[in-house]
Amino acid sequence: MEDTLKRLLAAETRANEITDAARLAADRLVQDALRESRAMEERFQSRLPALRAGYLDKAEKRAAQSIQELQRRYDEILNRLRDDAERQEGEALEAAFAYLLYRRNGGEP
Repeated sequence: MEDTLKRLLAAETRANEITDAARLAADRLVQDALRESRAMEERFQSRLPALRAGYLDKAEKRAAQSIQELQRRYDEILNRLRDDAERQEGEALEAAFAYLLYRRNGGEP
């Protein structure tokens, strides 16, 4: 019986040593993971300005393209309006002269 107790005590001691070693190993793993995650976050934070600059550059290029497209459309509409005004200028002048002559000859509007 004494041998059994000694073996149980030895097994318990060994189990405690194993669990202590496992705890230490787990703590080391957690600390390593924390260090790795901090390093990854620092790398990410250091890349943020470059990422932002890239996105801003793309956004500025898209905005410039949009502005160019809007300017092109504006110019097209303006040219159409000018063309229409030039085409109708003769008719407007004729109508104005006719009106003025009508009024001059005593007609009422």
